[in-house]
Amino acid sequence: MRPLLAHLQFRGTIRERSVEPYVRIMKMLERKNRIRGVLLDISSGGGADIPSQDFYLAVKRLNSVKPVVASIGSVGASGAYMAALGARTIYAYPESIVGSIGVVYPHVAVRELLGKLGISVDLLHEGRHKDAYQGYRDLTDEERAKLQAVIGDSYRGFVETVARERHRTVEQILPLATGEFWSGRKALELGLVDALGDRDAALQYLAQGTGVPIQRTVRVAPPRPFMERFLQGGMSVLGNRLRDGIHDAVEDLAYDSLLGR
Repeated sequence: MRPLLAHLQFRGTIRERSVEPYVRIMKMLERKNRIRGVLLDISSGGGADIPSQDFYLAVKRLNSVKPVVASIGSVGASGAYMAALGARTIYAYPESIVGSIGVVYPHVAVRELLGKLGISVDLLHEGRHKDAYQGYRDLTDEERAKLQAVIGDSYRGFVETVARERHRTVEQILPLATGEFWSGRKALELGLVDALGDRDAALQYLAQGTGVPIQRTVRVAPPRPFMERFLQGGMSVLGNRLRDGIHDAVEDLAYDSLLGR
């Protein structure tokens, strides 16, 4: 069988539910000898801490078996930038938004607002701080300090990951780890990405590195359930959507066959 390249696209917010199918598909790609390299086509503003780490580790493990080239689209920020760090090479458009190295944890207290609306809430709990992070009351100084310490641990881990993957020291990365973002062009100057170009340029780079022609690229994605596609849009599926749903289902079966699922 002729070798192939895989094009894996991720869009949206990084959450456990959105990342887990991608972790599974990357594990499958690790085992498929026919797949010689992977283009990670990612555009996301980031998301939750642990799913971002899971995404990064899955990309890194895949990259240890076969080359992964990341192509940042409109946005590669926060957790999405972390995920891209697992790739061997990072491409970005000159106008891409790149970076946002930092951690944020919003805490919104609604007790006063609810009081103005005539709503009272009793939070029955055991444990002195169990009600601290329910979004109802303000944090005490002690609780704020504890939460800040947790955020600090996540932040240090993020900075260390960037430093390790970009072959820099933590001290060199800290001035860039302010939560700011930059254009792809500036990110290249700062050493946060490796090259500028669109996803076709990134795919061409992958093709050259693996010796697999760019024409031998297949799109892979976690398959959606057929009924989800069928019901999307209500009764309109009885027209063109029915045809498209069947077409997509057949495509998913083809990809499943290719990947041995």
